[in-house]
Amino acid sequence: MIGEGLTIRGLRVSFDGYTAVDGVDLDVHPGDLRFLIGPNGAGKTTLVDAVTGLVKATGSVRFGTDEGDGTELIGKPVHKIARLGIGRTFQTATVFEELTVLQNLDIAAGAGRGPLTMLRRRKGVPDAVAKALETTGLTELRDRPAGVLAHGQKQWLEIGMLLVQDVRLLLLDEPVAGMSHEEREATGELLQRVSEDSRRTVVVIEHDMDFMRAFARSVTVLHAGKVLSEGTVAEVQADPKVQEVYLGRARDEESTAPAAAGPPGEKPTPTPTASAQEA
Repeated sequence: MIGEGLTIRGLRVSFDGYTAVDGVDLDVHPGDLRFLIGPNGAGKTTLVDAVTGLVKATGSVRFGTDEGDGTELIGKPVHKIARLGIGRTFQTATVFEELTVLQNLDIAAGAGRGPLTMLRRRKGVPDAVAKALETTGLTELRDRPAGVLAHGQKQWLEIGMLLVQDVRLLLLDEPVAGMSHEEREATGELLQRVSEDSRRTVVVIEHDMDFMRAFARSVTVLHAGKVLSEGTVAEVQADPKVQEVYLGRARDEESTAPAAAGPPGEKPTPTPTASAQEA
């Protein structure tokens, strides 16, 4: 089955005269593992909110197999967008903490079933649930209440809950925030496994630059509501526009701070040049 990608043209979102997303054009191809990075206020989360119908927007957002093809999402309600195979996570995992891992996944898998089938007791573990347990590495924890899981494991469970719904576009908002180094590595490997399925496309909003460098297949840099740069990690880091944004900010702060600020999620670095290289 051919995967489906995201085609955005002229996307604009405004709040009381403030333009948070300002005419963004963006192509995320099927099977990509795309990272959206940029300073706070760049428009990353607002862009995802617009794609999923949580905020009003103008322009065009299409989800389909080819550029210009697919279903227009602008103007559709949230539940209809979700039914098209588009799902998202937020910075704080939303799971049923009193239920087991298996029960959480089974409820998510039943999201498309009618009331009568939901009442029937299932025999065994559905294939989709078993596969999600394996993909997320939670098989051994299937009978454990979700509330006692570690922070990273809750995030993996939430991703698993999207997988059992056959979500084909996963939009993840800072999935490794607050995680240990080991959890970040395991999460990156999970995202790679998910995106290896050509039917699925993954978009990650992220501030952790080390995580982005390690796992992104492609990167879009947003700045002031616009696309500043796009490409591979190496191409984005070498882009003079990206270097100028971070280098310029470091120079502005150099006279008032002992160390220049690096890009979002990075520790301060001693020179503007180091800040630009870390972008």
